[in-house]
Amino acid sequence: MNTSLFDPFYNSSGISTDTRKIKENSLFVCIKGENFDGNTFAEQALEAGASHVIVDNEAYFLNPDKMTLVDDSVQYLQALANFHRKKFNIPVIGITGSNGKTSTKELIREVLAQKYNVLATEGNLNNHLGVPFTLLRLNESHEIAIIEMGANRFKDIEELCAIAEPTHGIITNIGKAHLEGFGGFEGVLKTKRELYEAVANVNGTLTVNKDDEVLLNALPNGVKTFEYSAVHGNVTGELSGLTPFVKMKWKAGEFESKELETQMIGKYNFYNFLAAISFGVQFDVENEKISEALVNYVPSNNRSQVKKTDKNTLILDCYNANPTSVKSALESFAMNDHPDKIFILGDMLELGKESKSEHEKILQLAKELNLIGFSVGPIYQELKSNQLINQFKSTEDAKSYFISNGLEGKLILLKGSRSIGLEKLEDLF
Repeated sequence: MNTSLFDPFYNSSGISTDTRKIKENSLFVCIKGENFDGNTFAEQALEAGASHVIVDNEAYFLNPDKMTLVDDSVQYLQALANFHRKKFNIPVIGITGSNGKTSTKELIREVLAQKYNVLATEGNLNNHLGVPFTLLRLNESHEIAIIEMGANRFKDIEELCAIAEPTHGIITNIGKAHLEGFGGFEGVLKTKRELYEAVANVNGTLTVNKDDEVLLNALPNGVKTFEYSAVHGNVTGELSGLTPFVKMKWKAGEFESKELETQMIGKYNFYNFLAAISFGVQFDVENEKISEALVNYVPSNNRSQVKKTDKNTLILDCYNANPTSVKSALESFAMNDHPDKIFILGDMLELGKESKSEHEKILQLAKELNLIGFSVGPIYQELKSNQLINQFKSTEDAKSYFISNGLEGKLILLKGSRSIGLEKLEDLF
């Protein structure tokens, strides 16, 4: 692509794709969505203060002085982001995984921010648009970038790596997420592995959980690695308690931390902590500063949050759910020593032909762990289990029930796919 097409960005105050959020003198890029065509807002963007507009529909190319016509606005945005990224000779950490990538990204940012000015993906803006938006925020003050990469289909990670060109990489895990788009576990593995291959191709460093055989077997030959583990690795750790918050210690070289009491729950977050520690060690953050960052980090957005109400203690993990993450959540829940535990599970979506069997496995696991609770969603509702006190087709049905049948004195786990909306039940408990 002709790089002179990128001049409007460098002469602007930033970039926007939403006329409701335009800043004065920003570059507006018209993106087509499922339910809208950004080209129809081209003139409105200029009226709102945009300095220039990128369109990919000739019918809306009405002001050549303030508009540029391209073949594809998304491809333009991605090419611009890659061009901009190449201007910065800094470490770029790519992170993906079926579970835990956003939490791990946040922890890595907290640790590295103890020493560096870090740019990181905001929220979960980790797709073909979110990654370019993040990269276009890079400026000369940044010393490290952390780019989260999500995938729903084959080649997604390869595409994002071509834009971000990561020098370092980590896959948190390979699990059963978005199976519908990948055709099964092997498809997920193949796609996530694209990050490993991209980093290996530039002689970068891969940070890997040595206790995860799937990840170890996926490593390209001869690649540089930094390993973390509960037993043997560059960084090791010990999970010493769940109260429900993770208590742990860690070691690196001659250093051994004191016991840290974090503000995150679940044994699954133990490895997310070790991953963040690993990047701190690699980038020479002081050991005590690493520990301080872990202890002070407070999760948000319904990810592994603990909330104490007048009646109960809630574990809010309503942001997403797949067989791997729900299994981990239930196992951690069972390890908690609270005398009266209840789960509320929402349907796991995007599992394709394996949907029914995977939901059945979760209910069988609940039985093996001697846990009882409720389910929300039509998939669980079709199944029968003695572990379910009641089954609801929708969150609204559940709300009606709990208004009349309150819970008190319990530890309650709420875990389900985002669109099920289990967080709507929070105020009832």
